[in-house]
Amino acid sequence: MADGKLTNKHIAVVGNPNTGKSTLFNVLTGLRQKVGNYPGVTVEQHTGLCQLGNQTVELIDVPGCYSLAAHSPDEILAIDVLTGNLDGLAKPDAVVIVVDASNLRRNLFFATQVLELGLPTIVALNMSDVAAERDIHVDVAALSHCLAAPVVEIVASKSLGLKALKAAMTDALMAEATHPELDLLPEISAAANQLASREPFASADIPATDIQRALIDFDGYAAKRMIDRLGEQAQHALEQCRKPLEVDAPLGATEARSRYHWVDQQLSRIVSGAQQRQTKVIDRLDNLLAHPLAGSLGFVLVMATVFQAVFAWAVPFMDLIDGATSSAGAWLGDALPAGALNSLLVDGVIAGVGSVVIFLPQIIILFAFILLLEDVGYMARAAFMMDRLMRWCGLSGQSFIPMLSSFACAVPGIMATRVIPERKDRIATILAAPFMTCSARLPVYALLIAAFVPHQTWLGGIINLPGLVLLGLYFLGIFGGIFTAWLFKKTVLRGATPPFLLELPPFRRPNWRSFAINLTERGMIFLRRAGTIIFAVTVIVWGATYFPRNAVLEQDRDQKVAAIEQLPIAAEQQATQIAEVENQYAAAHLDQSLLGRMGHGIEPLFAPLGWDWRVSAAVLASFPAREVVIAVLGTIYAVGSEADETDQTLISRLRSAKWPDGRTVFTPGMAIGLLIFYAWCLQCMATIATMRRETGSWRWPAVAWSYMTLLGYLGALFAYQVIG
Repeated sequence: MADGKLTNKHIAVVGNPNTGKSTLFNVLTGLRQKVGNYPGVTVEQHTGLCQLGNQTVELIDVPGCYSLAAHSPDEILAIDVLTGNLDGLAKPDAVVIVVDASNLRRNLFFATQVLELGLPTIVALNMSDVAAERDIHVDVAALSHCLAAPVVEIVASKSLGLKALKAAMTDALMAEATHPELDLLPEISAAANQLASREPFASADIPATDIQRALIDFDGYAAKRMIDRLGEQAQHALEQCRKPLEVDAPLGATEARSRYHWVDQQLSRIVSGAQQRQTKVIDRLDNLLAHPLAGSLGFVLVMATVFQAVFAWAVPFMDLIDGATSSAGAWLGDALPAGALNSLLVDGVIAGVGSVVIFLPQIIILFAFILLLEDVGYMARAAFMMDRLMRWCGLSGQSFIPMLSSFACAVPGIMATRVIPERKDRIATILAAPFMTCSARLPVYALLIAAFVPHQTWLGGIINLPGLVLLGLYFLGIFGGIFTAWLFKKTVLRGATPPFLLELPPFRRPNWRSFAINLTERGMIFLRRAGTIIFAVTVIVWGATYFPRNAVLEQDRDQKVAAIEQLPIAAEQQATQIAEVENQYAAAHLDQSLLGRMGHGIEPLFAPLGWDWRVSAAVLASFPAREVVIAVLGTIYAVGSEADETDQTLISRLRSAKWPDGRTVFTPGMAIGLLIFYAWCLQCMATIATMRRETGSWRWPAVAWSYMTLLGYLGALFAYQVIG
């Protein structure tokens, strides 16, 4: 690389949640990041390149966890990364433990567990500015001495202390893994060392630190993994070793008591200043946000602000994108001769992908609000406040966080369910997450709202009817998700609701660099979808609408156009008449195309919903990715590169669409029903594939698709039959 030699060294960045671990990772790696999956598992992997002097190393952002006693998939992943038990991913060459200087007692429990693994380790003492504001002073040298590891004071959100941290990371890479100097459980450690020299552990070269974790967490993942690998002999040896150690208490309780006793002893020497804060404005704000009524009203107000912003602030940027795509389509259309290639590039590629990219400003604004609310600490409080509602449907506040993430995209929302330890609750949350109104639904909502909802405003334009309708659709999705979770938890996923324990992070200023990196990453994910899945679907739909061609119709059209060109009329009038002829024959071609024939074929199935063959064909084509419906409708109604959610040509054609007997297709009941269908139906191959990965089978994705499609159909049927 131009900026340094790329080595095969990698460093794991670990820590409790809310310690600023991901902020530090973003500051160290910048935009040189990539997201994938860990080898052999479905948990998402964030890696990035970091410059250390003249070498470039890889950082791995390990999911945040409180202990190495693993229960959730994220905690299991943290153990496997630190112990090198993932196929294709070696044990890290060094570890950076990020701890919160204002909450050392809680952080040092996990830190001491990691230090006992014996890897070259640096402790990054983060949020020292927050500690100073609370009159908490940490003796860094004393902390380094008691942990037997270098401690570097940093403020990741302000990029302070990074030079010293990088120097410590460079030194750690040059160090050799040693027997851990920190040993807080001497009796358990001695027993583990004895087992390490006996079979079957000796021949398998199992480290004593791994055996110690299996002894402590005998009913958890660490022991199960070891027993699965070594067999019944290992299970029997672990059981026999535990008996004399558990005379007074279970080993898990012994570990907690011993570690916290040691931590309290050390903190009494190295931490000084105020131990408790006096009640301030921030504490009163916390109490207000936790109040059942005031907190709920605040949540609704925050969400309403977000949706109003999404609908109003994005308009100027959308107009710029619309102008650019229209100009590109017009230029290319004039440069190429008429025919299939011209239609493919102009009406298929540019119009199709452009009609989706135009919603990038709305999606960026939505993501920006979600990231900002997470960074300032509000999201965790919203989850705490919603715990009572979640418990009504059989879940806990842990499920609210993934469902909230699904408002941006169901894929990361479903992946976020890994923090839920109980499998039944995890599956119930996965089934509920796709109901949340993700960014892919915005193009559909925007078009139908623009076409059929009057633009009425109140309070000087602060509140508008389209925004209120959009807010209502979001709540419709929330209702669908909550009802689904309740239904499945009362039936096939019946089980006890686990307790919800959540540490509320302090309110803090967002780190704008980290915010920009995360926002860019999410925008690029959307653009990659527009350039891959949406592009492919658009081209397929274009082909289905363009072929087969009817030579007789084309000849007849050419003759009529030629006749109009000979008329002694103004050029503008001539262009209008030619456009009318083109539209008439485009509609005739569509009627005979492959997509038209498919639409006619399934029309009887959707006729009870008020859909004609064109709407049925558009919905059918949008099942792989619902956001392509704008491109499909633009193609079906022969609008081409003119199609976007504010285009009066497309809106006019939707409003004037008729059945063969002259009845209006888009009646109020039909339009509302179509919105309900898109709010509840599962139309996203990426979501289905993620469900398959997270649940380990096709059973639950099939259940989700069938259930949500049926629910969307019944909702649309009800709206049309009742409203008309």
